[in-house]
Amino acid sequence: MAVVVWVFAGGGEAEVRGLIPFLQQNFPNCRFERKTPIRQKPGPKPNKAASYGKTGQSLIEQITRELPIALNNTKQICQLILVIDDLDCRDSEQQKQTFLQAISSIQESPEINNIDKFVGFSAPEIEAWIIADWDNSIGKHPDFRSRHQRMRHWLSTEKKVPFNAPESFSEYDSERDCCQDKLSELLIESTRFYEDRERKLTIFSKSLHTSQLLWLINPKIIQQKCPLFRELYNHLNNLNQT
Repeated sequence: MAVVVWVFAGGGEAEVRGLIPFLQQNFPNCRFERKTPIRQKPGPKPNKAASYGKTGQSLIEQITRELPIALNNTKQICQLILVIDDLDCRDSEQQKQTFLQAISSIQESPEINNIDKFVGFSAPEIEAWIIADWDNSIGKHPDFRSRHQRMRHWLSTEKKVPFNAPESFSEYDSERDCCQDKLSELLIESTRFYEDRERKLTIFSKSLHTSQLLWLINPKIIQQKCPLFRELYNHLNNLNQT
């Protein structure tokens, strides 16, 4: 019987479209149910601020609202509460403890104390997973495969992106509470930098391409280059073995 996992993820459209399929594809003995981000309802003026773009403290506040609702409204309690957030160059252990303390403070259901909890991070953001498995992601995507080597060269030489250790990219900016440089923005810039004047080439889109590329990456390769991802990978694999 599949392990029921409630997923509380930060981010926006990429996480809505891509994260759960990525998890389900690679950890099939778990049944993942996304609790956040909350998919936008169709309408003339969607309130993106209410649901999307949550990370760090904003995601913690959203979890403390949404988790009690889930505990009260479901007949089947999960076996794992899984939090996945962009680390944005913050301290991973400090962030982990902040999330766990917030979850532990919720007393809506006595069963919460018996539920396994795990806080995982995409560091510095989820595009690090794509960069870690570049050959299977950007290298194979039809929008980029003809120029992916030039993109990689520019990212590694001009922007110092460490392809064998992408979680170590950039440094913390205390004024903005995030990284000094964003991997997703550099991916966009790399596709603009090599734009062909004679024919229009596709620019990298975080909302579109990130979700598509999550389908292509191999977690076995990612965990070799990303220690924080390895923790998530091992935890979910251990669940599958119980």
